[in-house]
Amino acid sequence: MTNPVLVEVTRGNLIESRHRGAIAVIDGDGNSVLSIGDVETPVFPRSAVKALQALALVETGAADHFGLDPHELALACSSHSAEAEHINTASSILAKIGLDKTALECGPHRPVNEAASLALAEAGQQPHSIHNNCSGKHSGFLCLACHLGIEHTGYIGREHPLQVEIRAVLQHMTGAAHGVDNCGIDGCSVPTYAVPLTALAHGFARFVTGTGLEAERAKAAKRLYDACTQNPWYVAGTDRACTKIMQAGKTRIFTKTGAEGVYCAAIPELGIGIAIKADDGAKRASEAMICEVIAKMLPGDDKLASEIRSIGLQTLENCNNMEVGKILIRDF
Repeated sequence: MTNPVLVEVTRGNLIESRHRGAIAVIDGDGNSVLSIGDVETPVFPRSAVKALQALALVETGAADHFGLDPHELALACSSHSAEAEHINTASSILAKIGLDKTALECGPHRPVNEAASLALAEAGQQPHSIHNNCSGKHSGFLCLACHLGIEHTGYIGREHPLQVEIRAVLQHMTGAAHGVDNCGIDGCSVPTYAVPLTALAHGFARFVTGTGLEAERAKAAKRLYDACTQNPWYVAGTDRACTKIMQAGKTRIFTKTGAEGVYCAAIPELGIGIAIKADDGAKRASEAMICEVIAKMLPGDDKLASEIRSIGLQTLENCNNMEVGKILIRDF
């Protein structure tokens, strides 16, 4: 099945590029609300499922045992930009469990935020694993390992007890198999499992409705939802789409990006989860798609819908700040 063109990019009056993709919107009972394109072929969600991966951190009591605050819980669900307060918050989580940045096994890369990256270079410092956009998630992993009394060294391995625990949570939330055959290695070196968009959307619908979840898991999901939507800057950072969408929604919307054109979202008042994939992995396409889907799911709130659309449908400028084109969404 060939996915439809959902996003177009213009230059002047002509279409210069097109992006194909698929969209799934599912309710807590697993019913389809919206389906576009091939929503059953498995895709790697990558970082889009970090909030689901963090469920065990809360439901086991690890977060309370070590006194994690809402900012720290949001960072555990984040793909942060490595701005100063992101680094301070990750360091705070590690300090609470008696570890430091050397325990992180996510690997280093330069800060996502350009100013933070320049500041690091100007200080003559090399990036460390704590600058990795996944260091908040990994700090949460280490917190969970310490609470469970698991040896944390090698925690990124697929068969490490920590990853076995997290895999079980993901499988339960999405209802999709997480086995060897659909397992890959994520950019931060932990396992990532390819599952259908319908399964991802259903997982996030359950995350915000509690449908079919035991009381402790539903309570943990609500706590993580609140931490992220009330502190969206900690989930991404300055001028990042996830942050801007959640700031616009004022706790009504959760959204989280993944690499290679994946996005997930959830709207509790509607009881739905959303999962999208831009076929070519383009961030500009996935941001336009997720913003349009969220906007379409908000009938009667034209102001919020318009604000969210504007996040994804950007005007393109050249180096002289001249408008040269636009990112446009195909109607669906």
